[in-house]
Formats: sequence, structure tokens, C-alpha cells
Amino acid sequence: MHPEPKREPHEVLGVVGWSGSGKTTLLEYLVAQLAGRGLRVNVVKHSHHDIRLEPPHKDSARLRMAGAAEVMIASPYRVAIMRELRGAAEPSLAEQLERLSPADLTLVEGYKWEAIPKLEVFRPALGRPPLYPDDAQIVAVASDCPRPAALRPDVEWLDLNDKPAVLAWLAARINSGAA
Repeated sequence: MHPEPKREPHEVLGVVGWSGSGKTTLLEYLVAQLAGRGLRVNVVKHSHHDIRLEPPHKDSARLRMAGAAEVMIASPYRVAIMRELRGAAEPSLAEQLERLSPADLTLVEGYKWEAIPKLEVFRPALGRPPLYPDDAQIVAVASDCPRPAALRPDVEWLDLNDKPAVLAWLAARINSGAA
């Protein structure tokens, strides 16, 4: 039996904001651009809802329902692991990150409460308050409104409608090792 190789820590950046703010659209663009540049990017997407990835009549679902703790579905195209918590506590973000393969960057959508560097996607038109005034972990805000005068000086203000500028900020952050 070979020992598990020591993993380098993941470069992690949270992407937070209210539902409907455009987090997934921005992430889709950023992941496509970074992957197109040859970077390996992982994504962790948190959901408060039940996750159903296969119809109940499929073999993998039947085996989970029979009591399997985890079921791995493997093919030449992708691998997925479904773990049933069966009343156990939801694993922490740190535990989830440990399960991922090494990457240049791991983007985390959700997990607002985690103490990780975050990019907030903020649209005032949603009628919800910004998160950045109360979260010292927010290092940048991508928004469709002008930079507020009272913004902390250590928070970068990005134009959400200028995705290449957001990408340039993220690429510079990755290159500096600060992601």
C-alpha cells in the first residue's frame, strides 16, 4: 500500500452574493477563461437544497438507497461520488477541499460564513444589502454600481459588466499567490 501523496494547499477564493446577483454567470466566464489558459480550476458549489444527480431507477441511486455510504460512478468521461450523510453533519468546507484533486485555483460559490478570501457579486437592483461592510474576508466586489466613498481601502472595486477586468484582477491575484 502506497502512502497518500502530500497535497499542496488549494488556492481558494470564495464567490458570494445574493441569489440572482450573477455569481454563476461570472464563475462560468472566469472558469472558461482560466481553463482556456491552461490552468486547472476546481469549483465547490454549496446548495441548501437536496441534490439529485440521477433518476431513482438508475443502478447508482438504487445502490445508495439500499444503504451504500458512498457510490462512485466512473466512466471514460467523468467520475462522480455520491455520499449519503444519513443524518450526519454536513462536512466542512475544509473537508470538502481535501477531497478535491490539486488545482491552480479552487473557486467556492456559497459558504458565505467561511473565513476565506471572497469576491462579492453585488447588484443593488436586487434590493438586498451588500455583504462587504460586515465581512472582513471580502477582498473585492464586482458590482454594476460605482465604488462607494466609504469602502474599506483594502477592498478592490470591479465593474461586473467588464468581465475581462474581473478576470485580469483574478489572474493577477493567482500570479501573486494571494488567491
